[in-house]
Amino acid sequence: MIQQIIKENIPECARVIRESFLTVAEEFGFTLENAPRFTAFAVTEDRLYWQLESEHRPMYAYFEDGKIVGYYSLSIVGDDVCELNNLCVLPEYRHHKIGERLLLDSFAQVKNLGCTKMQLSIVEENKRMRKWYEAHGFIHTGTEKLDFFPFTCGYMEICLN
Repeated sequence: MIQQIIKENIPECARVIRESFLTVAEEFGFTLENAPRFTAFAVTEDRLYWQLESEHRPMYAYFEDGKIVGYYSLSIVGDDVCELNNLCVLPEYRHHKIGERLLLDSFAQVKNLGCTKMQLSIVEENKRMRKWYEAHGFIHTGTEKLDFFPFTCGYMEICLN
């Protein structure tokens, strides 16, 4: 079941995000030393508390047997544009359509926020993830190589009219 998270959920959400993104880090050779800003290493409870309380960022989690096993958040980046952040599922719960349920829920939440477009960024080298988002209607809009990442950032978007 997907529910909007509350302050008390933040520690568990931070753990789920870090554990989920750590598999990407391991697959592509990202470490705290070569990619300290990568999600697996950069997400902290304090950062999530700030996003929830100061940015008023909507955050959602997938609960199974009372445990958070998936997560995403949204941020409004323009008049009608939302950004999807940190969509993730714990490794042991993958391939059970939880990520898809979270993504479809995010589409509904974006519309509720009055947005018509959703953007996101991915590790461009992660071809499997790019194909997954494309299969759900996203189009690839470009790439950027940032000095502080050992990978290329890929950008994608979808119109939700």
